[in-house]
Amino acid sequence: MVALVLDEAKDKMEKAVVHARQAFAGVRTGRAAPGLVEKLMVEYYGADVPLQQMANISVPEARMLVISPYDKGAMAAIEKAIRNSDLGLNPSNDGVIIRLSFPPLTGERRKDLVRLVKQMAEDNRVSVRNARRTARSELETLAKDGDLSEDELARAEKEIDALTHRIEAQIDESLAQKETELLED
Repeated sequence: MVALVLDEAKDKMEKAVVHARQAFAGVRTGRAAPGLVEKLMVEYYGADVPLQQMANISVPEARMLVISPYDKGAMAAIEKAIRNSDLGLNPSNDGVIIRLSFPPLTGERRKDLVRLVKQMAEDNRVSVRNARRTARSELETLAKDGDLSEDELARAEKEIDALTHRIEAQIDESLAQKETELLED
């Protein structure tokens, strides 16, 4: 039972790390990156579809992103989704592909994005701590029911704490990488 509780907590915590990294990838830096737009939802024939399923996304140069839709009829819908997103980009369409030019970020905008990324990291740390709290309460319930001795409970709690610190360190490492990306010119 202890192993099951620990595995469940580890799974939830690892999902928080994956979520944090995906969220960080969606934050714009000074460079073009496909991760900024690939999860963008586009209304396509009445259904919301992620852009990565509708088009090929490439980066021909550092500050330009090129989107080549598989269906040319979707160009207007893709452009509309990009304009309505919070990226602050204006797409240019030549009838075949959509180009997105990334202007350099201002110092103030960089600081705002760093604050946003730090908040995302904190939200994911909170979800890790919630997973730890849930696992601890399950272990304490097992101990109260007599299925777990005090020594086993203490050992399992130490494992959960060590796992929590390891996972939080991974989130902090990802945060530091994203901060570096945001603050470099």
